[in-house]
Amino acid sequence: MKNHNLDFALLGDKIKEILYEYVKIESFTNTSGERLVEEFFTGHFEKIPYFKEHPENWGLYPLEDDPLQRHVCWAIVRGKGNKTVAMVHHYDIVDIEDYKLLKPLAFSPDELAAALADHKDMLPEDALADLEAGSFVFCRGGCDMKAGGAIQYALLEEYSKLASFEGNVIVLGVPDEENLSAGMRAAVRLLAELKEKQGLEYLMMINSEPHQRKDFSKGVFSEGTVGKMMPFVYVRGFLSHAGKVFEGLNPVSVLSEIVAKTEVNMDFADVVDGEAAPPPTWLYQKDSKDRYDVSMPLSAQGCFSVLTLKQTPAELLGKVKRVCEDGFLTVIERLNENYEKFLAATGQPVKKLPWKVKTVGFGELYEEAKAQHGTVFEEAYEMERERILRNLAAGRINMIEGNFQLIEKIYDYIEDISPRVVYGLLPPYYPNVSNVYFDGIAEEASGLSEKLSTYTQEEYGQIYDKEYFYTGICDLSYINIDDPTAQRESVAGAMPLFGAYYDIPFEQIKAISMAGINIGPWGKDFHKLTERVYKEDLYERTPRILDYAVKLLLK
Repeated sequence: MKNHNLDFALLGDKIKEILYEYVKIESFTNTSGERLVEEFFTGHFEKIPYFKEHPENWGLYPLEDDPLQRHVCWAIVRGKGNKTVAMVHHYDIVDIEDYKLLKPLAFSPDELAAALADHKDMLPEDALADLEAGSFVFCRGGCDMKAGGAIQYALLEEYSKLASFEGNVIVLGVPDEENLSAGMRAAVRLLAELKEKQGLEYLMMINSEPHQRKDFSKGVFSEGTVGKMMPFVYVRGFLSHAGKVFEGLNPVSVLSEIVAKTEVNMDFADVVDGEAAPPPTWLYQKDSKDRYDVSMPLSAQGCFSVLTLKQTPAELLGKVKRVCEDGFLTVIERLNENYEKFLAATGQPVKKLPWKVKTVGFGELYEEAKAQHGTVFEEAYEMERERILRNLAAGRINMIEGNFQLIEKIYDYIEDISPRVVYGLLPPYYPNVSNVYFDGIAEEASGLSEKLSTYTQEEYGQIYDKEYFYTGICDLSYINIDDPTAQRESVAGAMPLFGAYYDIPFEQIKAISMAGINIGPWGKDFHKLTERVYKEDLYERTPRILDYAVKLLLK
């Protein structure tokens, strides 16, 4: 294969050296600890001769309006021509609460392994077997996903030493993947700027998230990623004393019915060519009461997570509307049924309760308040939004609380006090992305998984299966898009905090649109005490597969 040949003899040692330094950094997601990675990145790349000679080819790119002032870490090796392969990994990690007394060792692989060997009773059978075999590296953040980052940085350093190189390779280290993917959304802007300034032609984005295996003898390449949306439901009830239950409508009962009709409901789960998204689950539920009294709560709210393979925001919101209407109707029918029994028991004439099903999207509720109160409402709404944004930036409230506070403010200007359900979307929004959908795939990227699987069979006697969607949610969601205007309109109309607290650079995604693939080492137990990554993949196999992919793309 033309292009380049690397000396892999010492590459595994280099990857280990980088990884052990990388995992020492306690870069917990959505904290100032993520900025410590920037010091590690700068300290590493300023020592590499190529990057000392070409300071314009690496640096720190700021996240726009980020309260934590975080940056994307980026470096590019420029060769001949404009064809470019982009690699990405995230450097934020989840917390270590589950490590308990072993917390001081969570970021020291060798010391942690020794300590785990002294606490064998706390380990699942599979993890204990891997520990005793010495075949995995145990630590927080090593598997998810600084192992992938160490491989990418080591390969880029090797490319920088080559006298002649065809094409270009850029590596991006991004923060915040475990939270709102603010890092990748900023990286899209960076890639768009580099494309315009340097005339780059992006062929493919390679992510290096760890892959899991159903069959331990087979690896996995993912040619896309599941999407994620988080619908919210706000239920406005009608107050009454608990002793007068038929004079009011308890919003908790309506929300509970909606939860029951959506929790792990496969009607919300996409299926594409034998791959299925897991069904939804609720992540948050709460009523509006902050102290005890004998009245019903006035409102109740919650949100649930939906993973998608093909659904658009408009399609999902249509399903949410229907299930909200069904849930509301079920509660009203049940109330009337029991009201009839109550009236009969107390010798009163039978009659129906006044409640009717009423369900509106967030945008509709906003427009109703605007129609009734005009600029007075708009000014009050904007003031409330600014207050919420300040509190979010200061950490006094979380994003979910801010969302529902904004809806409560709209309700100050709603004259219809009858019960109703309001639905919409909360951040984040991860579009479902797959090469199977992408019409603009570069010729060099077409059929890459199959070519790589042939290579792994020849080199290692191991098959790598292809899947269309990485199911763990990842930053590949932001690498291509069909209609940015339609996407922006559908999300903005349903998401109260969109455009201020949270935004997606849909137009820049369109500008850099490219195919994607996940090529990462085998890992187990992401986000758990026993998180670990397979040494053979980490130090030998995955680096060679990644390098071969670069050769195929830039040949």
